[in-house]
Amino acid sequence: MGLKLCYSNYDLECGTDEAGRGCLAGPVTAAALILPKTFHNNILNDSKQLSEKKRLLLQPIIESEAIAFAVEHIFESEIDTINILNASIKAMHHSIMSLSTTPNYIIVDGNKFKPLKSIPYKTIVKGDSKYLSIAGASVLAKTYRDIYMDKIHDEFPMYNWKQNKGYPTKEHREAIKKHGITKYHRKSFRLLPEQYRLDI
Repeated sequence: MGLKLCYSNYDLECGTDEAGRGCLAGPVTAAALILPKTFHNNILNDSKQLSEKKRLLLQPIIESEAIAFAVEHIFESEIDTINILNASIKAMHHSIMSLSTTPNYIIVDGNKFKPLKSIPYKTIVKGDSKYLSIAGASVLAKTYRDIYMDKIHDEFPMYNWKQNKGYPTKEHREAIKKHGITKYHRKSFRLLPEQYRLDI
């Protein structure tokens, strides 16, 4: 069964999603997307179900066909200050407010959100596998965040962010154990398992 185009009857329904919530390094990135009622795509699905090749193929299609889209990062220091849940919601708020067209309804991936202005909204668990605008937002958030992680990889290649994108892989944790942390690591996260001692 394909993804649905809309949840509400509003004409400017915006889907929003984030990427990088569980990472040890780098920003949490959110995208907001308003698609036209005529939008159709057979490949688009939750970004976690798509290969990097497919996401990169979809990105320009989504951007060119969208009524409006925006992508915003919230960086490590702010994540450490306000916590990852608040940072994720803030990134989504920023991306929605950056849209060139103001939506009149918002559908959000997950079960947590905070009111934005007076725009009605609905949180939808696994929304990125149910609605095209959330799936499209998940693709944009993931591709833009990956591009950012590839860029900072060049500064600290020993963590292999080009490959792991900041997620807590065994290799990433081994590199933290060996080299310590960088300015891009989230200090409020458990960067190493309990058996390792890390001086921050």
